[in-house]
This record gives sequence, structure tokens and C-alpha cells, in this order.
Amino acid sequence: MLGWLFNLDQKRRKLLEQAPEGPVKEFLRTDFPDRGLPIDEVPLLAMDFETTGLDARTDHLLSVGHVALQNGRVLLGSAHHQIIHSNREMADENISIHRITHDQVANGMSLGKAVESILGELTGKVLLAHHAKVEISFLQQACKHLYGIAPVLPAIDTMQIARKRLERRQQPFKANELRLFNLRKQYGLPAYQAHNALMDAIATGELFLAQLAHGNYRRSPPLKNFLLNP
Repeated sequence: MLGWLFNLDQKRRKLLEQAPEGPVKEFLRTDFPDRGLPIDEVPLLAMDFETTGLDARTDHLLSVGHVALQNGRVLLGSAHHQIIHSNREMADENISIHRITHDQVANGMSLGKAVESILGELTGKVLLAHHAKVEISFLQQACKHLYGIAPVLPAIDTMQIARKRLERRQQPFKANELRLFNLRKQYGLPAYQAHNALMDAIATGELFLAQLAHGNYRRSPPLKNFLLNP
């Protein structure tokens, strides 16, 4: 684990040397938050993508929502939602699930502008997501398409935190118990409108704060205790 944490910053510096001028280089130029920093002091960006599927190589982004967390609070004033332009056809299932229409996608922000904005918001922060490997894979694939390079991303995964706690207790569980909606119910958090990128991002931020509050920590634990280990 510790070896991987050191390697993350080493990879960032190595990729910085290879990155073309532009948004991805600016992102990589900034140090990641120190892994020893108390988690309450770590700047986080809760983020969610709505996509046409789960394979970043063949599916595409429909929208992104994100909100900042700092000092144990979800900063609602920072909340942002953006529909992303695509010329590709959407299945009827995508429209009914995500409530995003063909016209909205046709008039959405270009992928280049959207990714530039996301990288700007993520600079100097740690990504927070539920099942974070989805957000990581789609953002890396978009960067590879746009800039020819996929950045490394420090991330925290609320689903992984929940799974590890259940495994430590040797408590059997079903996969659907790890869904964002069901985990929120376990912590007494209110229901929310799922399949909206911004609402999912806010819901994830609230879940993470609840996980911290129920962790029985004597003091704020360090960032390294929560980072996603690929």
C-alpha cells in the first residue's frame, strides 16, 4: 500500500515530462495532497459521470456533476452540473434512465471543454466517487483521446470503504447492499434523485462524511487510509 502511494506521485512526475502543453500538463504540474494530511483537511472533489454504459473504450460520457468538500463539509455553492456534447446516437434506455434528451446532448459542452473544466476543478484535490474506477476510467480515456496521455488520479471510493468494513467484520453481504442508495439508507441519510450526475456527486459526498462520522476515530485519520488502491 505505502509503495503504491509513493509510486502515485512518481508516476505524476514522469507523466508531467511526457504531457503536451495544455490542461493535462497543468493538472499534473500541481502536487497531489500529502498522504499524511488529516482527511478533514484534504480538499476533495465528489464527482459522478452519467454514461451510456460502463466500458470507457466503447461507451461515452453524457454528463458530469461535481461538488467540493473541505473541512468536513459539502460546499454546495461549488456544485456544478454539465451535459456533454456527443454526435453519437443514444439508446432509449439512456434517455429514460438519465433523463437527458438527444437535443440536450447535441447542444452540450464539447468533450474538450468539459474535460478541461474537470481537470481544473480536480487540480490539487483528491477525487471522491462511488465505484470510483468508473469515473477514473472514463476521465483517463477522455484525456487519452484528447491529449494522448492518461493522467494518474488520487481517488477515494466510498463503495470500497463500505466493502472493506464489512469484510473486516467478516459480515456476509450482497452486492446490491453496496449501492449508493442502500448505503445511504444504512446511515439514515435521506433518499435522493438517482441517475443525475450532480445529485449522485452530492449524495456521495454526504455518504463519505457519514462514513467518517461512524468510524469511531479518536482524531482525524490521514488521507493514506482512504486512497483507492488499484
